[in-house]
Parts: sequence; structure tokens; C-alpha cells
Amino acid sequence: MSGKSTLGGHLAAAMAYAIFGFNIVFCKDIANSHTVSPIVLFTLRALGATALFWAASLFGKKERIAGKDMLLIALASFLGLFLPQLTFLGAITMTTSIDSSILGTLSPVFTMFFAAIFLKEPLSFKKVAGVAISFAGVLILILNSTAAAGGADTTRPLGVVLMVLNGLSFGAYLGIFRPLISRYSVINFMKWMFLFSLLMSLPFAAKGLVTTDYGAISEATAAEIAFVIFFATFVSYFLIPVGQKRLRPTLVSLYSYLQPIIATLLSIVTGLDSLGWQKVLATVLVFGGVAIVNRSRALE
Repeated sequence: MSGKSTLGGHLAAAMAYAIFGFNIVFCKDIANSHTVSPIVLFTLRALGATALFWAASLFGKKERIAGKDMLLIALASFLGLFLPQLTFLGAITMTTSIDSSILGTLSPVFTMFFAAIFLKEPLSFKKVAGVAISFAGVLILILNSTAAAGGADTTRPLGVVLMVLNGLSFGAYLGIFRPLISRYSVINFMKWMFLFSLLMSLPFAAKGLVTTDYGAISEATAAEIAFVIFFATFVSYFLIPVGQKRLRPTLVSLYSYLQPIIATLLSIVTGLDSLGWQKVLATVLVFGGVAIVNRSRALE
């Protein structure tokens, strides 16, 4: 794979997870507004992204999905969209900011093991060391940051279960479906992914979509919902497969550690937190771990 293509994969993964960093903050705000339920928010995201990807596909290359792959795409949609988004939106109302952040760091670990099992990628020393170093950096960052306001006061056991399921499901998606994603264009693949996720959510969200008081949604919350639908769903889920096509699953998942870094930077900029040597060290460790995994022979 060419260096230019690999660089494009790094940029795509980094941009996607940077957007996800803002998404965490906005989703917490939306949840705390108590105007839109998690399942309704998810369905609005799926509806918006489905419309955008299908519209974009009208201008791209016509491409037929093999019948046997449709079932695989439906399974990928369940593991990569429906289950992780629904568990995340439910978990943020039941976990403190610090606990949800710590539990979220497990995703690259899960991805590494799923890739080893299903894609036969060896667990090389460099890969394991890189993940461990980045993991340590994120823990240092989280434990030395001020907890975001507006979260849950205590963490409930169900919230922990949901966050673990979130990491397992998205880790399985990244670790299993790279060969499937490589067979199709990103837009064609994602238009079916989001259509399936929309169909999965409608039976659970139909009542909420009808009974939600849309007039009670403030302008600020509406703007956050618009950001979540366009940037954190359409744009970011366009970029993730671009990264998956060019990088190995473990390396893509490591960019998820950008999320707490973004959240910390937001806190520092808004005066809710301060920059100290611990945060600088944590950031160096995170990107150092990414560099080690990138140089691992197993990923060349």
C-alpha cells in the first residue's frame, strides 16, 4: 500500500474520531435536555445519514452489492451502527463522565483481539505495546482532568454493561469487516449500512418519534442535533471506512483515543480545566502508542 494512501487513512481516521470527540459533548447536552430520547436521537441520525448517503450515491459510480454480502452488511450495520450508538446514548445517562471515558478506552483492546481471531492478524509485541502505551496515556489524561458538568452523579451497573457492549460491538465491527468494506465504495457501503440501522431502530422508536415535543427543543439543542446528524454521523461514518480500507483495524481503533483529548481541550479552552504536565505526557503517550502500532511489522 502506498505511503500516500496510508497517509489518507490516518487523516480520515483522525478526523472521524476528532468529530466523535465533539459528539460526546453534544450528545450529553442533548440527553440532559430531556427533550429527545436516546432511541429517537439514534433514529434521527440514521434517517438523516440514510438520506444523505443515498443522495450522494446518485452522483457516484453505480455498483451492485452481491446477494451474499447483503446479509453481511446487515450484520455489520448491527455491530457497527445500531448496537454501539444505542448503547452509548443509553450509557451516558447512567455513567459519570470519568467512568464512561475509562470504559470507552477498551474499544481498541477489543478490536485488536477480534482482528487476531477473525483476520488472523498476529498479536505482535509492538502492537500490544503500542496499545498498552496509548491506553496508559488516556487513563492519565482522564484521571487528571476535571469531570464534565451535566453528567450522571453516580455510575449505575447497567451503564457499565452498556459501555462494555459498546466497545465490544464496535471493536467486532472494526476487527471483522475490513474485507467486506474493501469490496465496495464507501458511499455505496454506508448507504446500505444506515438503511439497515434505520429499519432496525424504527420498531423501537416509532412511538417516540410521534410523541416527541419537537416545539420544546431549544435552538441550541437543535443545532447540536444538526451537528450530530451531519458531522458526527454522515461525515464521520464516511471517513471511518476510508481509514478501514487503508489501515489495519487496531490502528484505526487507536484513533478513538483522540476523543478524550478533544474533550479535555474543550474544557481547557472554556476554562473548565487547566493544562498541566500530566496532560502533555498523556497526549505524548497516546500518539507514541499509535506510532508504535503503525510501525509494527504485523501492520505493514
